Amino acid sequence: MASTPDVAKSVTVEATIEQAFAIFASKPIEWWPESHVFVKDRQAITIEPFVGGRYFERGADGEEIAWGTITEWDPPNRLVMTWRVGPYWQPIFDDEKASFIKVDFVAVGPTTTKVTLTHADLHRHGEIAEGIHKALDGPSPGETLEKYASVVDKHVPKAA
Repeated sequence: MASTPDVAKSVTVEATIEQAFAIFASKPIEWWPESHVFVKDRQAITIEPFVGGRYFERGADGEEIAWGTITEWDPPNRLVMTWRVGPYWQPIFDDEKASFIKVDFVAVGPTTTKVTLTHADLHRHGEIAEGIHKALDGPSPGETLEKYASVVDKHVPKAA
């Protein structure tokens, strides 16, 4: 199972590295795919901006479910968090059985940033690792980064 490969996808956005990181970290409610939820009637998604912080969603009824824990917080370059997904795409509550989402931001120009999102260490999901890999592995940039890029376009003013 340790041989389950990582899945990396990337997108290039018209934003400074600082803008790209800030939008990713502060506006997940806008780019997180609607189909990827644990709570009913999602009202908020929060990425707490520090190592040990949570990234979690909150439903209209106040229920909170954490998707994981921030393990690396290095604005504007990198964000790493655990990804607590179990069988049947249900939440798990143990970071020891969670894989990682690694998000890297690289300036490729003064106002252009490449964002790479990697699902890493999928073997930590045990017997469901291969199924998770198959579900994630597809053309880049994928649904999440496509939505993220559209949010960046919405929030970053275009140069005249």
